[in-house]
Amino acid sequence: MQTSYFAKYKKIENAVSIALSSPKGFKGKEYKKLAPPSWLLKKYKNDNDKDFYIKAYYDEVLNNLDPDKVYKELGKDAVLLCWEKSGKFCHRYLVSEWLSHNLKICITEYSDEIDIFS
Repeated sequence: MQTSYFAKYKKIENAVSIALSSPKGFKGKEYKKLAPPSWLLKKYKNDNDKDFYIKAYYDEVLNNLDPDKVYKELGKDAVLLCWEKSGKFCHRYLVSEWLSHNLKICITEYSDEIDIFS
């Protein structure tokens, strides 16, 4: 399993949107169970309070889901997508940490760069 953002999705097989909305023309799977509630997105855009966002996202979304079931429904080859570019704070990193911690798996950020040493 990996994570990435919508600008890269055309290069990605097994793309799964975990956002509240997906871009027009998105042809991948959508998994709305992991999408943040709209009120939380609006609040974060207004006050930029990461601590509140993290707590609320866990309370509203992650604490109500079974990580084993989510992983099975998504599939081990899924690439979870949202809107934020790599390195920016967003819920896909919270999902990644939650799954990694609970399932003892490694989830990385998708890279389309070629490793010439492998």
